[in-house]
Amino acid sequence: MAKGLLGRKVGMTQIYNESGEVIPVTVIEAGPCHILQVRTPERDGYDAIQVGYLDKPRRLARRSERGHVAKLSSKRAKKLAEQNREPGQKPDCEPKRFVREFRDSATGCEVGQELTVELLADVASVDVTGTSKGRGFAGVMKRHNFHGQRASHGVKKVHRHAGGTGCSASPSRVFKGKKMAGQYGTDRVTVRNLKVVKVDTENNVLLVRGAVPGPNGGMLEIRATNKVG
Repeated sequence: MAKGLLGRKVGMTQIYNESGEVIPVTVIEAGPCHILQVRTPERDGYDAIQVGYLDKPRRLARRSERGHVAKLSSKRAKKLAEQNREPGQKPDCEPKRFVREFRDSATGCEVGQELTVELLADVASVDVTGTSKGRGFAGVMKRHNFHGQRASHGVKKVHRHAGGTGCSASPSRVFKGKKMAGQYGTDRVTVRNLKVVKVDTENNVLLVRGAVPGPNGGMLEIRATNKVG
């Protein structure tokens, strides 16, 4: 079964282990999640489970989102019924705000099944994926860690500039991928092999050692790591 959950970052703190050592941890609210769909090689060409997290009020959900989790009366449903064809199985839960897929064996998974943080109780390390903080339009010193120009009298108000980026007559252009100023952040970032420090099944809380991408309240994907060593 795919060992993956969705959650959101609560914040960072520190705890003490049995020997009195301080451990920096990130608090993650992981689950509960519902399985919305089960992908199979016969029908979809691959194995996966589609998981949803955080209920979305029905008054804010589109009809397609409501129809994804519960049966709705529609012309298509009536047409399928006339042809004696059953629509796909529905989880019969509330629409979800955050939906993602975990590609792995779907053995033992059923549509509508609830997944809690207990799924990761016996996992030693996890990979956490999130969207990094957006920092807007940043210069080369902040974005690429350039050291900037000299701080001497000969340099006139260009101390944080990138320097020369052009080429000569051949090829007389700037190569693609050149490190320059630009939009920084809001990237999909995965931090791998974070040690699981504590699993609180009563409060659906997961403590992992170290930092995870994104701001407090940011959505996260948590997977059992496949990294060896």
